[in-house]
This record gives sequence, C-alpha cells and structure tokens, in this order.
Amino acid sequence: MFSRLENMPPTDAEIATQVLADEYSYRFPSFSASDAVTLGLSIRKRFRGSSRHNKGKGMVISIQTIAGHTLFSCTVGDLGHESGIGDVSLDSWACVEGMINCVKRTGHSSYYVEKGMGAMGKTPKQLGIQGAEYRIHGGAFPIWLENAHCCPIAVVACYSGSSQDDHHLVVNTVRDYLNKIMRNSGSASGPSMPIPSVPNRESHVSRFAAMSPAAILKSLHK
Repeated sequence: MFSRLENMPPTDAEIATQVLADEYSYRFPSFSASDAVTLGLSIRKRFRGSSRHNKGKGMVISIQTIAGHTLFSCTVGDLGHESGIGDVSLDSWACVEGMINCVKRTGHSSYYVEKGMGAMGKTPKQLGIQGAEYRIHGGAFPIWLENAHCCPIAVVACYSGSSQDDHHLVVNTVRDYLNKIMRNSGSASGPSMPIPSVPNRESHVSRFAAMSPAAILKSLHK
C-alpha cells in the first residue's frame, strides 16, 4: 500500500511549489539583448535535438522585455509544411503571446499559474486572467534580475503544444545558461560580472514546501 503511494505523481500544489522555487532560484546578474539571443538559440538547439521534433513537432520561441520589445523570435519548423514535419501554425504565435501576457499579468511563469489554478480549484475568471489575450499553458518563464525585486525584466517563452515539456525545456535552458555564466565569471581574469545565485534546488523547495492553496492564491494576486 505504501509503495503505491510513493509512486503517485505529484499534485498540482507540489508542482506549483517546485516552479515557484525555480523562479526564486534562477535569477540573472544582468540580462542583455545578447543574452536573449544566446538563450533563444539554446532553446532552439535543444528542441531540434529532441525526440518530439524528430516525430514532427514544431515550436515557436519568443523572448520579450516586460514592456513588450522583442529581443528574440524564431520558428522551429515550417508554417503549414505539406509533409507535416516540424509543423507550426499562426495559432502557435497567438498561443505564445497569450502565455507571455499571462506572465506579465501575474509576475509568475505560465506553468505556475496553470498548476496553481488547479491546486486551488479556481478559474481564469476568478483570478482576473480571462480573455483571448491570455493563454494559461506552460512554457513562459519570467526573467528576474538578482537586484530588482519589483517585477521581471523580460519573459522567455516557447510553444509546441505540451505544457509540461515546454516549461521544462525553458527552465532547464535558463538553469544551464546561468551555470555557464557562473563558470565563466569564476574563470575570467580581472573584473567580471557578479556570479549569479543558482542555489541548490532542494533548499528552495523546502522553503516553499509548506505553501497552501491560499498562499498560492496570494502570490498570484500580488
């Protein structure tokens, strides 16, 4: 009986807690247009090497400032390709824009909003994020600066149709890019940018582990 409980998938509340811990952990010392291009190309490269892309999935990627200026944008696949390989559509761009709007509205990743809503049993209308301009689907993640706590500076987003896969692709790429910055800063001679804080994930998961649905609701309304 107990072994069966151990194999149960995580609840929406547990996933939301993990995502919130990632948002807290993965913050940049600075973020430039060059960073956006490097990050976007890294997401593109990872997706092109994935089994999902090999099976015919396409993706759209967008990185924007919080004010809406586009820093990076690309498609992985062809619009309406007759073979269906790597196929994307005009709706894909509408979806990624809606996900970015969701981050701008809440200050949190779109996957956190999705799972937080599930944990609370709330609807988009109840949270004030209804309408065609919003898309509650994992894959859009806020770019925070370490020394700026008022709001994210940018949003990185991708859409291929899988909420969980899109979210993990973005978060893992952000994590690895921050780790690369840390390594380069540590090995560079002379003055360098501050080393970003990429602490152990488990320590931050435990920090947020006691979050209740009420706490999740509060964070969405901050």
